[in-house]
Amino acid sequence: MPMNYDLSCVSLNKSFGDLEAVRDVSFDIPRGSFFSILGPSGCGKTTLMRMIAGFESPSSGDIQLKGKSVVSLPPNRRNVKMVFQHLALFPMMDVAENIAYGLRCQGKSKAEIKRRVADVLERVSLPDVGKKQVSQLSGGQRQRIAIARCMVLDPDVLLLDEPLGALDLKLREHMKIELKQLQDQFDTTFVYITHDQSEALVMSDHVAVMNQGRFEQVGTPQALYHSPGTPFVAGFVGDSNRWNGWVIQRDASGIQLETENGMSMVSTNGAPEARNGDQVSVFVRPEAISVQPIHAKQQQSSAQVNRLQGVVQSVLFNGANSRLLVRTADGQRLETEYPQAGGHSGINKGDSVQLQWSWQQSRCFLN
Repeated sequence: MPMNYDLSCVSLNKSFGDLEAVRDVSFDIPRGSFFSILGPSGCGKTTLMRMIAGFESPSSGDIQLKGKSVVSLPPNRRNVKMVFQHLALFPMMDVAENIAYGLRCQGKSKAEIKRRVADVLERVSLPDVGKKQVSQLSGGQRQRIAIARCMVLDPDVLLLDEPLGALDLKLREHMKIELKQLQDQFDTTFVYITHDQSEALVMSDHVAVMNQGRFEQVGTPQALYHSPGTPFVAGFVGDSNRWNGWVIQRDASGIQLETENGMSMVSTNGAPEARNGDQVSVFVRPEAISVQPIHAKQQQSSAQVNRLQGVVQSVLFNGANSRLLVRTADGQRLETEYPQAGGHSGINKGDSVQLQWSWQQSRCFLN
């Protein structure tokens, strides 16, 4: 196994009786990277993290740190540390004592402990809080101290199990940036567990999308968003409009299909093996759909677009961008995103609109 990987998992499986919680999971994480495992509740991501930490034993497979198997080692002999959602800071100790706890357990000298605690507090940008009690810290400061308590021990890998889940929305948004900056500061591999796609996409170098115990796709946030490999990834990562239907004709120009509601559409993206009569699902991102009032002068566009008309049901204001919910004549509901500025600002509830998107933006999958 190449030594440039901090963490590798090879064909990991974990069963609890008849339940297969983790099924044939393999991945390699390069040194100094931010790797997220993204999936819904119950998909197996926490079980996977507990196996990496040593709290659960795999039913089969291997776990390697820097190329060496640790699957038979107990948690205290793996150079892996873990930050939990509720942080587990000691309320009876001040901040410096919390950070120093692991070093004292290792038998380090007082001088070394003092130096390393001061250094890690400086690196998390909290140099003056050592004498404060945990109760005196803000939520974001507690997050950084929990990370500092782990990082002072120089782990090969830091595991983070949904550490932002207990924070309010504004602080959570701020801590996404903070965590990425901390990971860059320490240049340590972070493995982050979350069900929140925004956290995974914003912070990660690579993301594994997990579903029913398996990895559906591993890739950069950009690749997962723009080139999802499965219907689950297309529906779980980001927002999408989805139609089910079947292939009417497949030719050099693309896949001509008809949805369950009788809508005709063309896709030139995905499902290369699709044949006439095959059942398919099509996904289109809201931001890929342009919207224009029907009474306005229609702009010229490429012939390779899908067009649809409907009535605006709701305008969901969200600052610089808003979302339209549009109901078509056959009862479908579509979502489209548009900027508040410019020609779209006059679109209101009840307006008749034309929607269009390119054939390339229709991502097609075989069912």
